[in-house]
Formats: sequence, C-alpha cells, structure tokens
Amino acid sequence: MIPFNRPAIVGDEFAYVEEALRSRALAGDGTFGRRSEALLERTLGVQRALLTTSCTHALEMCALLLDVGPGDEVIVPSFTFVSTINAFALRGARPVFLDIRPDTLTLDERALEERISPRTRAIVVVHYAGVGCEMGVISEVSNRRGVPVVEDNAHGLFGAYRGKPLGTFGALAAQSFHETKNFSCGEGGAVLVNDARFVDRAEILREKGTDRSRFFRGQVDKYTWVDLGSSWVLSDVLAALLLAQLEARERIQAGRRAVWERYQAELADWALANGVLLPTVPPDRQQAFHMFQLRFPDLARRSAFIDHMLARGVKAVFHYQPLHLSPMGRRSGARPGDCPVTERVSDQLVRLPFYTELGGDEQGRVIDAVRAF
Repeated sequence: MIPFNRPAIVGDEFAYVEEALRSRALAGDGTFGRRSEALLERTLGVQRALLTTSCTHALEMCALLLDVGPGDEVIVPSFTFVSTINAFALRGARPVFLDIRPDTLTLDERALEERISPRTRAIVVVHYAGVGCEMGVISEVSNRRGVPVVEDNAHGLFGAYRGKPLGTFGALAAQSFHETKNFSCGEGGAVLVNDARFVDRAEILREKGTDRSRFFRGQVDKYTWVDLGSSWVLSDVLAALLLAQLEARERIQAGRRAVWERYQAELADWALANGVLLPTVPPDRQQAFHMFQLRFPDLARRSAFIDHMLARGVKAVFHYQPLHLSPMGRRSGARPGDCPVTERVSDQLVRLPFYTELGGDEQGRVIDAVRAF
C-alpha cells in the first residue's frame, strides 16, 4: 500500500535527537528549541517565534492574546480543520463562517467586509494547501476596519504572497509541525508574533501564565503567576527533531516540488478529459507544496475514485467537511446554503499521496492508477 503521507527523515534528525537525550535536558525552551525559534525568526523576519506543543495550542494562544471572549465574533472559513475556530470558541466567541474562493479554496475576500460587525474580534485566514489567501485585500480591510488578522499557516510554511512569507501578514500566525506537515516533529506548532505589542505576553501565556522567561533572562529576581496561560512549551527532544527538519528545508521542499510538478504535468490531459480540476496557484503566489488535490464533478465520482485507488494499493483521501454544517456550527446559527462553494468542494475533493520521498516508481504507480480511472 502506498500511504497518503510519510514523514521525511532527510538530515540530522537522529543525531540531534541523540544529542538532546544525552544532554538529559529534555524539557522545553532548551538549546534546540531556541535554535529552531531563531531560525524561524531569521528566515521569516517575524518579531518572535515561540514553539508550542501543537498548532491547536498556538491558535489558543492567539485567542488569549487578542482577549477574545463571550459576545465576540470571529470570521473564519468553513472549509478548514476544527482547531481553526475551536481555539476561539473555547473563549466564548461565535464563529462567523465565510465561504471560500472556487479557485484557490482560500477564504473569499470579496465577501469579507460585509460580514464584519462591531463584535468582530478577529479575521482568521487559512492558506489552504500552502497557497496564500488574497492578503492584499484582506490586509487592507483589516487595517481600515481595525480588526486583526490571525493566519492559520499550518499548510504554508515557506510559501509566500507577492514575495512576502506567509505567516507574516497577520498580527499573529500559527504553524503546525504535525506528522502530516512538510516539516514535522510528530506533534508540534509555533506562534509567530508580528506585532511587537504581543511579544512579552505571548511568552507569559506559554509559560503557564508566569513571567518565568523574564526570570531566566535576569529581568526579575523570581517568577510568579501574572496572567492566564497553560503548559504549551515544546520538549527539547521534539525541538531537536524539528530543527533538523528546518535546517533541511531546501532539500525537503525540492523533493515536494518535484512530486507536485510531476503530478501536474502527467495528469493534466487525463484531468481535462475527465472533467477533473487540478490545483490553482495564482502567478503572484509562491506555494509551499503541501498537497496535491483533485476535484471531481460530484460526490459519486469522488467516492468511486477513492475505492478505485484503494483497490490498486494507493491511499487517496478526502478532506474537510463544512464546519458550518456540523452540529457545533449549526449552534452558531449557520444553515445549509450559507457557504455553497464549501459545500460543493467538500464533496468533490480528494488528495493524492504526497510526501518528500515519494518519487520514481512509487509515484509512477499512483499516476498510473489515477489515469486508469
């Protein structure tokens, strides 16, 4: 069976993990954690990068940093993973679901402004498949209306919009280093802080609401409880694994790009003949090569395709279900028909196996199975 995903091991992962274990310093904010954060800050140009135990926890930190609470509203695409909105719903906010564009499958910026109300506390965007949202329009609306943007950049690390890295547009951004992402330590994430006003408090929230980081820098003679917070610091063992991945980013991304471009080239004629849509990447976006998806005309064809691939030893999978139609989504007042593109795409989309070391005969088997459908 060719799996849907296989984490890459391409650099110093084993050596760094062994070094971390031999150091016996296994908790967070250690040598490898600091080196990983410094690499992200340097390559992205963000004010501060803070490793977390997951992207979900990074988003929860964002909600706390923005003081989201009961009565607030948060604008979010319906076509996303539940963590994108759950982080804000946990603070009592009501989701305002927005539809996606039919081309890039990112938040439809054309419908954004009309959904902003006096209660809107944040605009959460998702760079689906590592292709940037229309951040020019979104940033303009955000600035004019005084509503901060949070980027769920789980798919988009080292992608860019008009040359500017994804994750650097919003006041805050969240990264994922889950097993399924381009760069992985199994479970992990990061908060990217682009607004300097949030830097000090972000450190406090991540340290269980204490000023422990200031204590270790010698800024206070003892640390104590000063704010809300939780235990969101990533173990240095996992940070060691992550650092090796980040240092090998060019090799990892080159491998993923080769996989993506081969799919695009060898499936174009088949897709056209079968009414299947391939991914859309606008010319002003530099994608992160996170996935390769197909969109079939309807649910019946999509389901038949998944069964066809499985029978040929290939794991192809669908993706998000519309959050506005979920039981929790309906509790917010959402109804069928509110996000028609999302409702249609969720029935059409399937993702092909995609990982750094997929290539050669293995990818050829996937392509042959697709073309046989």
